[in-house]
Amino acid sequence: MTGKKVKLAYITNDSTRKATYKKRTKVLMSPNPRFGLPPWESNSAFQARDHPEMEKNKNMLNQESFLSQKTTKAAEQLKKHCKENWERR
Repeated sequence: MTGKKVKLAYITNDSTRKATYKKRTKVLMSPNPRFGLPPWESNSAFQARDHPEMEKNKNMLNQESFLSQKTTKAAEQLKKHCKENWERR
């Protein structure tokens, strides 16, 4: 089964254009041997091989450390704004 050549032109009819778009994206996202693996499968397989579990969890924070980082960042922004307002006077 071969596909016919796609004419590259703007489709003026809205419903036809949307239907064509849906069909083309469906073909590209399906596991088709012509196009290889779908993007989500190839990315997950790549990430699973190249990144060990420890490296994934390196930057994860618990709730306490996350909130402490947020409060220190907010305090620094407050100091910065106060300093800018003081200099404007």
